Amino acid sequence: MTIQICVVGLGKIAQDQHLPVAAKNADFNLAAVVSSRGSYGNVKTFKTFSELVASGIKLDAVTLCMPPKPRFDIAHRAIDAGFHLLLERPPTSTIGELEALLAHAAAHKRIVFTAWHSQHNAAVDEAKHLLAGLTVRRLHVSWKEDVRYWHPGQEWIWEPGGFGVFDPGINAFSIISKIMPVPILVADALLMIPSNKATPIAASIRFKSPIGIDADLTAELDWQQTGEPSWDIDVETNEGTTLQLSNGGTQLRVNGEVTLAGSSSQEYEGIYAHFAELLKSGKSDVDSTPLQLVSDCFMLGRRVDADPFV
Repeated sequence: MTIQICVVGLGKIAQDQHLPVAAKNADFNLAAVVSSRGSYGNVKTFKTFSELVASGIKLDAVTLCMPPKPRFDIAHRAIDAGFHLLLERPPTSTIGELEALLAHAAAHKRIVFTAWHSQHNAAVDEAKHLLAGLTVRRLHVSWKEDVRYWHPGQEWIWEPGGFGVFDPGINAFSIISKIMPVPILVADALLMIPSNKATPIAASIRFKSPIGIDADLTAELDWQQTGEPSWDIDVETNEGTTLQLSNGGTQLRVNGEVTLAGSSSQEYEGIYAHFAELLKSGKSDVDSTPLQLVSDCFMLGRRVDADPFV
């Protein structure tokens, strides 16, 4: 049976990835979109989520792509309306919201899928496989890009609940939480916050592994890099294996040699293929670790004033 789905929020990631991928996946029929800013081809469009629900249109699931701050309320209402959920990352603004949402979904027998797109790469899967059973002695994340290019005019990212530089940085956290052979925790963080904004423009993080494991685990996030972005993760192990995931996790180097190279479109194809499997099996798939790592950075981070962002 074809799954009737609606995409809510037609921002850049929805336009570039969710809409075209959902439209071409044979398991789904893109039945509607919700957007106050425009329509998508001949797909039925509603200006608000309330209009969508009131219409009585037949839907099985919704993909929520709006900013994280209003997402909890809409997700809660979607469950009440009988819809399953695919949540663009980050799934909610807080861990508390995510836990409450999962409890509500379970009570109503609705499926929830937290779609961390960077985890859906063959290169990330292979890195996880290669690191299994090894001891990581060094991990460094370099996640740097130009906020003016990637988030032009988007003020919500600078407001409380907008994540700041952790909006892209959470992609890196989703990768390392998947590939590390042991759990990774935040030890401390330095958060550089523009004096006229509420969220960081850059951050330096030091992680730790469980007690008894000595390792150098760090991350540098920066929204001030112009030109090409740097989305790289370097790993060294005690056993001599070195890995580098680059281009946001789509390319893998093992001991200096490129072994896999994919594209970001494959991530979203993987997301919708997996969501279809979850809907058929009646199971949810929720990973809260990346959001927890961001939350811990804000909890443990020392805040330093940076120059105003203009």
